[in-house]
Amino acid sequence: MLYELRVYHMNPGKMQAIQDRFRDHVIQLFMNHGMKVTHFWEDVDETNNRLYYVVEHANMELRNLNYDRFRNDPEWIELKRITELDGPLVDKQESIFMKNVSFFENK
Repeated sequence: MLYELRVYHMNPGKMQAIQDRFRDHVIQLFMNHGMKVTHFWEDVDETNNRLYYVVEHANMELRNLNYDRFRNDPEWIELKRITELDGPLVDKQESIFMKNVSFFENK
């Protein structure tokens, strides 16, 4: 299993808008394209203005295919357009890819 930690550096004043977009639309769109979101966090220090979440993927090849399908989904394209009429929500996005280690079993 491949785990992708996505870090969104938000534009000022856009944290609630991105959370609403995920809650109301994007998590389901991800599921429609074979991507499972397992965790969400926001930075404890609000001045950092960052949102974090983890997506599970079977492997990198499938991850890339699923994201390509998601980005080209007409529903996503329209949702992004509507939710960003007042400007982009995200200033910068980072992805960190992780895999389980053999010595630790989460209980």
